[in-house]
Amino acid sequence: MNAHLARFAIGQIVRHRQFPFRGVVFDVDPQYANTEQWYQSIPEPVRPSRDQPFYHLLAENDEGTYLAYVSEQNLQPDDTGEPVSHPHIPIMFQGFKNGHYLLKPHTTN
Repeated sequence: MNAHLARFAIGQIVRHRQFPFRGVVFDVDPQYANTEQWYQSIPEPVRPSRDQPFYHLLAENDEGTYLAYVSEQNLQPDDTGEPVSHPHIPIMFQGFKNGHYLLKPHTTN
C-alpha cells in the first residue's frame, strides 16, 4: 500500500470537482473503506483509485442535505467562506471561524 497524507482537514469545506455539491469534512479514511458494491457501482471510466484518502462529508446541494463519501481526487477547497447548511453540523462542530468548522471536543474514557 502506498501511504498518502490527507489533503483536506476535518472541519474544512470542500466542493466536488464535477458535481454541484459542497460539504464539510467530518472524517477521513486513508484509503477506500466503503463496500465493494458501492465501489463497483461507480462507472469504470470515472472510478477513482482505492489507494487515496476518501472523505466523509456533511454535504449539501440545491436539492437538500445528505452524507457523501468522496475520493480526494474529486475534491477541491471551497473558498467562498460561506457555511454549509447541514442539520448534523451542530452535533459534530461547535463553531465556524475563518471558513472552517471547529470540531467539538470529545470526552474519552
